[in-house]
Amino acid sequence: MKYSIIVAAVFAAFALSACDKKPTVVTPAVVTVPTPVPGPAGPTGATGSSGMTGQTGATGSTGDTGATGSSGGTGAKGATGEPGKTSSETVIVVPPPTQAR
Repeated sequence: MKYSIIVAAVFAAFALSACDKKPTVVTPAVVTVPTPVPGPAGPTGATGSSGMTGQTGATGSTGDTGATGSSGGTGAKGATGEPGKTSSETVIVVPPPTQAR
């Protein structure tokens, strides 16, 4: 029994040591992209034609002034409410007692 615990511990140590693998280091590759060289400039385009000058507008006469609007009428008077109804029952409201502090 004594040896079986020792043998199990040795196997466990071997199993755990197999997991301690060092990772491999991968160096990134450097890629050089060539810069494009611009070509020679093309010939200058032809100059566009000038636009025509617009005509001067005619001078117009001053317009008439509009008429003044009429005032609004007075609103109608509201209806009078119905008188309250008298009840034969009397309700007495008693305030709650106050507590001494």
